[in-house]
Parts: sequence; structure tokens; C-alpha cells
Amino acid sequence: MDRILSQGPTRMTNFRVIDFDVQGDSRGNLISLESGINIPFDIKRVYYIFSTKAGVSRGLHAHKSLEQVLVAVSGSCKMTLDDGESKAEISLNANEFGLYVGNKVWREMYDFSPDCVLMVLASDMYRESDYIRDYKDFIRYLKDQTV
Repeated sequence: MDRILSQGPTRMTNFRVIDFDVQGDSRGNLISLESGINIPFDIKRVYYIFSTKAGVSRGLHAHKSLEQVLVAVSGSCKMTLDDGESKAEISLNANEFGLYVGNKVWREMYDFSPDCVLMVLASDMYRESDYIRDYKDFIRYLKDQTV
């Protein structure tokens, strides 16, 4: 796991690195992503982010119920994850690992390398109502959930 680095201590529990089983021989390598096996949910949607311009941040939102696994298929990027109490900074830079991000986690992706292709596996179809796009609304949402 030394090729995906978490920088700094965190108390966050709603994310984890998934070490994919790489199958390889003289022809090359293969990684299979399977719902309920190495992906902890049924995959309902797959998308990928690429050709991100220098200095651009992506994400900047949280999900009420959606879960995701992010894989830097090519290149690298960094992520800041925030559960309202603690933050974690992650560098995604190896395609044999995925980053599981649960719901109720604010995320920002940034520092994309020019060749970065970031694939995202999602537990549900796109629903705008699942997004929290303002950080202050995110903190309020978390407080309302604990009442």
C-alpha cells in the first residue's frame, strides 16, 4: 500500500484503500472489479474523469447515500476527504488500488497529473437530490443526522 499514501493521522472511518488482486503473466496484467467481491456494493454507474486542466479541483461535494470506489487508472491525483470532524489527504497514484469513499464524506480531487484518468464506480445512478454541494449545508446535514 506504499504507492497510495495517506498523509497525516485521521479519525475518519468512512473510507479505506482496497488492494486489488492483480493477475499477471508474460502477456501483462489484469484486474477484475466485481460487485460484492472487491467492490463493497452493487455497481450501478461507472464514469471517468480525464484531461483535467492544471490547477482545477473537482468534486467539492458530498453524497447523502451514494458510495464510490475511485481508481487512478492512469496518472495520479490527490483527494481531501472530510467527515465534518476529521480530514484525510490521499494520493491516488497506482491502478492496483482503489479508494472506497462512503456516504456523508465531503470530497475534493485536485493536483491531477496531465495523464490522469480517474475512474469512479458508484453504488447508484446519478440523482442530483443525493448531492450536497455547499460545505456549510454539508455540516448542517451532518448535525441534523445526529439529532
